[in-house]
This record gives sequence, structure tokens and C-alpha cells, in this order.
Amino acid sequence: MLTGLLSGAPTTSAGDAGAGRAAAAGTFRNPLNTGPDPFMTHWNGMYHLTATQGDSIRMWRSPSLGTLLAADPVTVWTDSDASRNRNIWAPEFYRFGDRWYLYYTADDGVDDHHRLYVLESDRDDPAGPYHFKAKLAPPDHANDFAIDAGILQHDGRLYLAYSGINQYQHNGLNIAPMSDPYTVSGDAVAIDGAGGCPEVREGPEFLYRNGRTWMTYSACDTGKPDYQIQMMSLPSNADPLRPGNWTQHPGPVFSRADDRGVYGPGHHAFFRSPDGAEDWIVYHAKTTSDYTYSNRTTRAQKFTWKADGSPDFGRPVALGATQDLPSGDPGTGTYWINDDGRSSGDGTVSYTGTWNSGTGCAAQCFWGDDHWSDRAGNTATYSFTGTRIALLSVRDTGNGIAAVSVDGGPEQRLDYYGPLRTGETLQYLSPGLPYGRHTVRVRVTGEHNDRSGASFVSIDRAEVYTN
Repeated sequence: MLTGLLSGAPTTSAGDAGAGRAAAAGTFRNPLNTGPDPFMTHWNGMYHLTATQGDSIRMWRSPSLGTLLAADPVTVWTDSDASRNRNIWAPEFYRFGDRWYLYYTADDGVDDHHRLYVLESDRDDPAGPYHFKAKLAPPDHANDFAIDAGILQHDGRLYLAYSGINQYQHNGLNIAPMSDPYTVSGDAVAIDGAGGCPEVREGPEFLYRNGRTWMTYSACDTGKPDYQIQMMSLPSNADPLRPGNWTQHPGPVFSRADDRGVYGPGHHAFFRSPDGAEDWIVYHAKTTSDYTYSNRTTRAQKFTWKADGSPDFGRPVALGATQDLPSGDPGTGTYWINDDGRSSGDGTVSYTGTWNSGTGCAAQCFWGDDHWSDRAGNTATYSFTGTRIALLSVRDTGNGIAAVSVDGGPEQRLDYYGPLRTGETLQYLSPGLPYGRHTVRVRVTGEHNDRSGASFVSIDRAEVYTN
């Protein structure tokens, strides 16, 4: 069985809860991770998440979706082979039999040398350990650029779907047959997928339902705010290696939502809720409309199905929007603290000195407001009951350096500067603490690095973890 295939009865919508609604038990807020290109599976009582890290493959594990941001990663793969140990992108992992196969792309430091590879686990555990199994290369593209492997299972057969050179794009959709999870057994065929931009078709993923296979993929350069998800479908018993058997869905099925501050949603995967009753999409998106590859964070939301049998992904929710946890998720007891002192749990924030505050940051801030100051010595102190706290706020070209301390301990210097303005950016994640009452103090130093134009420190959302 291929872990991650979606089937079963239609599910109801999770809704589009706004960040202003008080969080209750059984809710969470994005982001789930600070990395791009996510892939996630729920298996054996745990969510398992990977994202592009560049120099290795890391995995985050948590019993609840709400605590993934605070989970410590496990490094599941590094490589000493100089031909494939640089620019490691887009890992995905699937279970066949009692072993897991982890697919990824890597190069030797030259982007055009990106190729596809697969690892095999030593035991029945998605976190490994793994050993190198094979390079994946269709005979007709043995020495060509290739990224973003996804595995298609159709009518009892396996296929390698990926983005690579074809007659349509340098990063175009290709599908090749496989004789087993680590062997490509024939030439690839090119699929001419539509898109909102001409240059990229990448990250193919698959849903199986209502007698059809649905292939979703990302289109446009991922640095653009118009990076989006498009979709094609294939009937059961139709050959996926015949391009004419694929039917294009008109227009994007998931795309930017400027009013919610969401740009470039794409490079996605699908997972089921712990009880198997709900379908979810995990994807990366940005909080800026600027052209950039940075600030792509991992997010998730539930999706449903239309009357015609096609998936309905809805619109991307705002970063920080409060959503219900997937059904069967045991919950976490997480809660938020807003910069104005409101909280959905046992937490607050207090200030010394004079701070600016306002709602000018709109969708870039939690609840549409934040506090900021450049006055050396001014402080903001979060008081909370829990085991860990994450601080998220605006990163900007005029931001400076803060000093952060936990429970009155030594200060850690943090640079809030960013080369462009981004909202609800993870600035600080505290170490794990014994459950109880704690404080985290943010002190404005009045200093900034040579690239910054000022020394402001921004205070916005805190996410508190209680177990």
C-alpha cells in the first residue's frame, strides 16, 4: 500500500476561521514549519513532516499538528558523495510493504546537475535509518536536469512523476514507468500541463477518488507571488503514459489570496487526518508579494470534494488563522498571546517604555496589529503557563537587534532584520521548559546590522505550548 493515498467518503469543510476567533482546545495555527517544499504523512500515531533544508534531509515528528512548529528535527540523511550532497530539495517518503522509500533531488553544487535519488529504510519507520538505494533516471533523460519526484500508483502499477526537461519547459511534467519503488523501467513521456506562467510545471502529487486519478502540480516560478496549483485528471484503466488520457482542469485550483496576505501557495502534498475521515493539503506560501525564494513557510488546511467528484481546495487561509485540528488529532492545549495583551489561554504581555502600536500592518500581522520600538532599553515581557513559546512578528529592512531572556536568565541576541518585509515570521523559539509559569523578555538594544536602516523590534503573536 502506498502511504498517503486518499480514499473514503467525502468530508466536510474545516471552515475559514479568522485569527480573531479565540482558540479553544482542538485548534492550531500555521505555520507548521519554517521550510518550503513540505511533505507529510500521519503514521503510527505521529505526523511526520519533511521540508527542503539544502544540506541534508530532516524530519519533524509530533503527535499533534499543533506542536509541529515546536518539534525538534531528526536528521535522517546526509551524504558524503560529492555528486549528490548539495542543494538537497523536496524530500518525499512512501511506504511499500514494510519499508519506506525516501525520494529527493540533489546536485554537486551546479543547479543543472540536479538528479533524482531514492533511499530505502532499514526498518518499518519513516524516520529511518535509511541507506542509499538508487539513482532514478529514465533512459531517454539519463543525464538531464530532474527535480521534485512524486510517485503515482495507478491500476496496480508504479510510475515516477517529476519535473524536468521536455519539449514544453525546462521544468516540465514527465512520467516514467517503474518496475518497483527504486527502478525506472522505461522512457519518460512529457505532459503538457497548463499554468498561469509559461516557465515551470513542478511538484506533481496525486489523489485517488471517484474513479479518477487527480494530478496536481505547481506552476510559475516559485519566487513569484503567482506560484499556484493546477490540476489534471486521468480515468481508471487509462494509461498514464499516453498524454492524451489526461484532462486539464481549467484555471488554478489553489492560488494567491492577497486579502489574506497569502502569496505563492504551492509545492504541496496530501495527508489524511489521524482517524482517516478528513483530507488535508500541506503546502508552502509567503507573506510578501515581492519576488523571493525566502519566507516560504509550511502550512496546512483541510479540503473537501465537489459534487462532480473533483477536489475542492478552497482558498488559502491567512497565516495565523485559527483552524480546527484534524479529526482524531489528540490536541495540544496550545494557545496564542496577542501583542495587545489578549490571549486564548493563561498568558499576557506587558511593556516598559513607550512603544508604537497600530493596525497598519493589516494581513501581515496576527489580528492585524502589532507593537514596535527602536528605543534602547524598552522591553516586552510575555508571561505564560506552559513548556515552550514561539515569538512571531514582522521582519523588515528597518528592524534591529533584540536581546531575549527566559525567566531572567542570560540574554540571547536576535536580529529582526530582513531584506524585505515579511509578516508573522518566526523570530524565536524557546528551549523546552518544565511545565509551569515562565517569562520571556524581549529587550530593544537600539542596535542594528550594517544592512538595516533602523533599529526597530516588532512584537506580535506568541504561540504557547503546554505539553
